[in-house]
Amino acid sequence: MKWQKRLLTMIQERQDKKVALAVDTSSNEAPVILINNIVTLFEKVKPDTLLVQADFKIRNVAPVKSNTIKYFTHGKSSYTLVLEWAKQEGIDTLFYITDVTGFLPEDMEKVDFEMFWLVSGTFMPKIPFGKAIKVA
Repeated sequence: MKWQKRLLTMIQERQDKKVALAVDTSSNEAPVILINNIVTLFEKVKPDTLLVQADFKIRNVAPVKSNTIKYFTHGKSSYTLVLEWAKQEGIDTLFYITDVTGFLPEDMEKVDFEMFWLVSGTFMPKIPFGKAIKVA
């Protein structure tokens, strides 16, 4: 329950910010119930959050809604396009639900916005920048 309270507080503290929630849709083995619960939390607490569905490309950007996520089976993901999109859109805070196994250019050492990796599963990989929050 600790991470849920932390995430709720983080969302509430960013009510006046432009927030996006990205979901890695590269695998249909993703913890769908967990992801839907996180998306629903954003939907209820900060409904102006933008939901970005992405794998190796951005599949969809729309207002946050939990029943709109489509998963794929190829397992290929890249964070580059989402991070570039967030910069272009002037996003203040990006939350990214992922297992952090996607592609990221080696020369990308930071971003110009607040970044939180929401990592599910038992393994916590090294993140390139931002802060990781284990969700499970």
